[in-house]
Order: sequence, then structure tokens, then C-alpha cells
Amino acid sequence: MTELLTAAQMRAIEAAAIASGEVTGLDLMERAGKGVVEAVFSEWPELRAGSFRAVVLCGPGNNGGDGFVVARLLKEWGWEVLVCLYGNPEKLPPDARVNYDRWSEMAEVEHVHVPFDLEGLQTEKRILDFAKADKKSPLLVVEALFGTGLSRPIHAKGDNDLIMLMVNLDDLWMDGGPTTYGVAIDMPTGVCADSGKILRLDDTADPTFYDEIADDPRFHAFVALLTVTFHSLKPGHLLAEGPRMCGKLCVVDIGLGHRNPRLNTVEPPHRLAIGKINGHKFSYGHALILSGPAGHGGAARLTSRGALRIGAGLVTLACPPEALAENAARLDAIMLKTVADGAGLAAILSDIRINALCLGPGLGLDGRASELVRAALVGQVGVKPRPTVLDADALTLIARDASLFASLHPQCVLTPHGGEFARLFPEIAAKLEAPATHGPAYSKVDATREAAARANCTVLFKGPDTVIASPDGTCAINSAAYDRAAPWLATAGSGDVLAGFITGLLARGFTPQQAAETGAWLHVEAARSFGPGLIAEDLADELPKVFRHLAL
Repeated sequence: MTELLTAAQMRAIEAAAIASGEVTGLDLMERAGKGVVEAVFSEWPELRAGSFRAVVLCGPGNNGGDGFVVARLLKEWGWEVLVCLYGNPEKLPPDARVNYDRWSEMAEVEHVHVPFDLEGLQTEKRILDFAKADKKSPLLVVEALFGTGLSRPIHAKGDNDLIMLMVNLDDLWMDGGPTTYGVAIDMPTGVCADSGKILRLDDTADPTFYDEIADDPRFHAFVALLTVTFHSLKPGHLLAEGPRMCGKLCVVDIGLGHRNPRLNTVEPPHRLAIGKINGHKFSYGHALILSGPAGHGGAARLTSRGALRIGAGLVTLACPPEALAENAARLDAIMLKTVADGAGLAAILSDIRINALCLGPGLGLDGRASELVRAALVGQVGVKPRPTVLDADALTLIARDASLFASLHPQCVLTPHGGEFARLFPEIAAKLEAPATHGPAYSKVDATREAAARANCTVLFKGPDTVIASPDGTCAINSAAYDRAAPWLATAGSGDVLAGFITGLLARGFTPQQAAETGAWLHVEAARSFGPGLIAEDLADELPKVFRHLAL
């Protein structure tokens, strides 16, 4: 697992390391600055090969101190560097002040004061003139204003002139200017490090902004091509608007020890956990998928194939009697049974070898469907509830019926997308969708953890930033961003296959959290393996290739 640290956790780790005497704040700042320069040269090798120009925007805290180190190292490399400080140098933290002084011995600092008076406008002109001076030479813009430390919108104190300076620097290439490389240190200023949300004023009548740009992220946060962070990813790098604003990500080791937070990214499954070594079909479980009426069985068939491909020993699809012929014509290795109502499901569940269920894909919203969900959740007297995946229509039925919601148990996995999540947990969804006016903002991680605790089961909240949480607070992010982007998953039926993956893993004995995490990771990998043109039917059939890459 790759650990994720909130901004507060990261500050605490740094403070503990400094207090222990194992490192000084100046050491950490120097390592951070060197890491940024090396990351820039690694990402754009052409910049290592010569002496170019850079504008470094430094803020009033330690993020600005990192910026001063970057500026000094680039100048020592032979670059022409213009450094701008937003803030009062007399109020800089001690380590940042040391690096400010070191830079001041080498060159002047442009002081940016907002709102701009006449002197401020002249400063902005000097900065932009420097940036545009050589349109044939690459320009590096390093944004070291606030990083993870910002807890308010940039323009909450009338900093609109600062925003316009950032926008003008970021947009130089649009005016036929030099090739511009924008780099953010730790986190693009304006993006909440804990939630990935862009911090905005809760004032839709702000007269400073025209209506047509009020929702443009460039006017609320820096847009980077590369973001360099330290020691660990932060949740905001992966959640919400974070990936769009960060560009690419690079994590630099600055010599802090490993920690064990309660939030991680989902990682590839271990080959011994997902592979098959010996045994027979019942050794790997028997999954039961409930289907809807004739003409609506495609979703459940996708789910069934997903459960079988991921390694469940047996999979049975249970459908109404009138849908039997339709499903029989489409399925071979998947067994079939007829289930007319809740009593019929209870009869099938008397076979204790059936050890995992899935309800929802194509199930319908009628009385039969509601009966089936109730029978699956309540179970039989004296029989331990089986692991159960609830998706699609089942989630809608549970949202409508408080007694069904109350029947959820720790062996359940809910797999809602945004709309289904809002129906199941309207108050939580409202908090999540509220504008982020201060940080740390309420995040998708917060929302999923709260939902899991309320539902008393594992919740997989879908999206490019899928979050999986269990009632005990265990939580992980399965990010499909940066080099794991899988936009082809935006196709009908892909969620049904994911439900099948999770059900098959539950049948194999995975815990709900493990099944949800592993299923989500393999779901993205199958999409990435197939690539453009993906349709849902391809996902399960792509799994063997993914498994081979895992050396199963």
C-alpha cells in the first residue's frame, strides 16, 4: 500500500522528526528544493541540458522557503531566475527566512503586494516582461505560494491581483509566448490538500469576477503541468479536482521515516492471494447472481461472467422462470436456476455451499425485487448472513425502504455511483457537494467513511477517485488518474462487471474490504489493458491478460 497523509499529519511527522533531532527544518527544506529541481529535470530532460529562465513565486510560509531553494539551485545551474515574494519577509518562518536571505545575497526579490497599487502594477509588468523577454527560450514557472498550507480561497483577502498574475503566467503559451512549464510545489495553490477540492469564495455575487469565468478553475487555483510533493501523496492529489490541477505527480523522498496512517491507495493484489494453487471448484466458492425479468438480463449476465473470470469456483444466475430460456441461450459455464420470489431464494440459500450473493444489476424495482433483497439480507434463522454485493437497483430499493437499510450487515458491500450515493445518504452527499470555502474541506474519504459507519457495511463509492471504506474506519482510494487513467470505463455495464468481480472475490474468501479493493484495482487494470474502444463485455475477458502480467 502507498500511504496517504493529510496536511496535518504531514506537518506532525515533520515536526516530530525535527524535535527528535534526526533532521533540521533547513535540512528538509534543502532536500525538498533539490527534489523539485531533479524532478523538473527528470520530467523535461531538455531543461537539464542548458541555461534557461525561471519565475519562482514564493509565498509567506515554508512552501515559499522551498521555492527560494529551487531558485538558488537553478541560478547556480546557470539559469536566469526572477523570484517574487508574496508576503512580508519579516514575517517568514525562520527556515524560510534563512533561504530568503541566501537568495537576497545572490539577486533581488520582487515583492508582490495585493491588491496592486501603482507600484504593484509595475512589479507585475516587470515579471511579465521578464517572462516574455525571449519567446524562443523555454520558461519555467515554479509556484511555491501556499502548497498544502492554504485553508481559505486565494482571493478571500482581496488577492485577485495575485490570481491574475498566476493566470497570466500560466497562459503565456496562448499568446504565442515561450514554451512554459508550470510546476507546483507540494500542491497547486488553491487546491485543498485533504479533499482535492478547489477552494472558492461562498459569494456568487463577487463583482471582481465575470460570470463566464467564475467557474474557471484557473481563477481559483494554479494549474500545474507537474506537481512535486514530499514523503507521501496527499489525499487531494487523487480526489475530486486534484488530478486535473496537478498535471503529473512526483513524490520526493526527503528522509522521513515510514508511518502507518489509516488511509492508503489500493495496490496490486499479491499473486498468492489472487492465484489458484490447488483444490477443486468448491474450494473457490459458489457465487449466486440474482437477475431481473426477461429482456433485462444483460446486466446480471455481465456480473456473472465477471464473478467467474475472477476465479469463483462456480457461479449460478438465478432468474424468473420466464427469463430462463433467454439466459440459457447466452450462458454456458454459468449455471441457471429459477427464482420467482423471496421464498424461492430462501430455498436456494439452503445450500450452504453458496457463499456469496449479488443483487441489483438488472434486478428491477418491483415487488419481486424487493422480496429478493429482503430475503438475501435477513437470511435464515441460525444461518450466518452471507457476503452480499448490493448494486444498481438493489441500492435504489434500500434507499426507499428504511427496513431494508436497517438489515444491512458487515458482510455487505454497497457499490454506489454518485447518484445512488445521494439517494442512500442524502445528508452526507449534501455535505460533500457543498462548495469548499475553507480547508480542510469535507472530502470523498470523509463521506465514504461516514456512509460505511452509518450503513454498518463496506461502501465502494465509484468514480475515477473510487473510495472504499468499512465501518471500522479502514479506507483506501483506488485512483484511476495520472498514469492509471481509464476513461474507457465510462461505458454502460462496466459497473455490473465490477459488482461481479467483487462477488467472485467474496466467494473465494476475501473480506468485504479486500474484495472491494482488489476488484476495483483489477477493474481499472483490465480497462487499461484493453484500451480505447472498450465495452463492458471486454472487461471480464481481459482479466486473463492482467493475471498473466501479475505472474499468476
